[in-house]
Amino acid sequence: MEFLHTRLENGLEIIAECNPHAHGEAVGLFVRTGARDETDDLAGVSHFLEHMTFKGTTTRTAEELNRAFDDIGAYCNAFTTEENTVYFAAMLPEYQDRTLELLADMLQPALRPEDFETEKLVILEEIRMYEDQPPFGADEKCRALFFGRHPLGRNILGTVESILGMSVEKMRQYWYQRYVPGNITLAAAGRVDFDRLVASARRYCGHWEPRPVCRELVPVQPHQHFQILQKPSASQQYVIQLAAAPGAADPRRYAAGLLATILGDETGSRLFWALVDTGLAETATLTYSEYREIGLFTTCLISPPELMLKNFQMVREIYARAASSEPIRPDELQLAKTKICSHLVLSSELCQNRLFALAAEWVQRARYLSLQEELDAIRQVSLDQVQSLLTDFPLNQAATITIGPLTHLEIE
Repeated sequence: MEFLHTRLENGLEIIAECNPHAHGEAVGLFVRTGARDETDDLAGVSHFLEHMTFKGTTTRTAEELNRAFDDIGAYCNAFTTEENTVYFAAMLPEYQDRTLELLADMLQPALRPEDFETEKLVILEEIRMYEDQPPFGADEKCRALFFGRHPLGRNILGTVESILGMSVEKMRQYWYQRYVPGNITLAAAGRVDFDRLVASARRYCGHWEPRPVCRELVPVQPHQHFQILQKPSASQQYVIQLAAAPGAADPRRYAAGLLATILGDETGSRLFWALVDTGLAETATLTYSEYREIGLFTTCLISPPELMLKNFQMVREIYARAASSEPIRPDELQLAKTKICSHLVLSSELCQNRLFALAAEWVQRARYLSLQEELDAIRQVSLDQVQSLLTDFPLNQAATITIGPLTHLEIE
């Protein structure tokens, strides 16, 4: 495989991992904009705008756009996070040029007022749906507790108030400010014809107007809170807990992923054997995620209400013992490395997954990391590096929210 990189005159970056032996290809446009780049009155605009790109452009209606992807057998989708909005498609290599043309057109949405008002109702329904179904918005509520007023604490969907108060003019202004070629990376993975990709990018994106754009990186002050919200209709009790972890620029992020796997993987972890395998809880997991300034260790616990106090105390004890009396064992570390490396290798068989890995590394750290280099980095993590995280990032110093039928939960 070969990594290639260039930049158009207007600032659009183009990266590709070219694999001549692949049978397929994936292409994506990664826009560095998300919930953290919004203001309170525009909360949810990034996600809303992502929806609107599928509603048609100045040259195509929504139906014509959908049919155009169907005509070439391409799978197209998009998603929004706190830090990025991503538009991607997986297709046969011979449709590389056509796919990029369609994706580039999508990023120039018409933003018609009638479509805006219709889609606003869809977004509002989506917000209410997450409030009405498990875990009843616990993830977003816990993020707000943990981050406080920091931009990373904003709900990706926004609020009912912010969506109702949003105008199509404000969305157009946000698009103008954030959808700038210097703020976008075009990435491709699979059987990529790079010269042709660059030529197509120049044809379909080269006329995009370059404008200044920046992102303010604000230091995070993690908050430790405990909040209980009653949901009488719930049959289970839900707990989400967020603790600080290594951020995107921290070399300890590989150790953080291994620690989360050892303690809270869905199968074969300490939480699994203590709580799920025994039938005490439906779910007991620990996961790791990263942002520019900080990372997160997320604990998710779901169990019958009458067992939640015992189960949550057991989770806290497992974390405390891992940091002191029951440290991480060499066999646990080796098992976690095998799990993660196996997952990376098997998932890399899909061009779409390599696309996400390629672009995430470039957007976060401005570098290319081959699959082999990532595997080597994981395998080189030592037991001491994993164990030290439990001191540097205590899992029980966290923001916690629980939602369910309980009215109180007395935690020491």
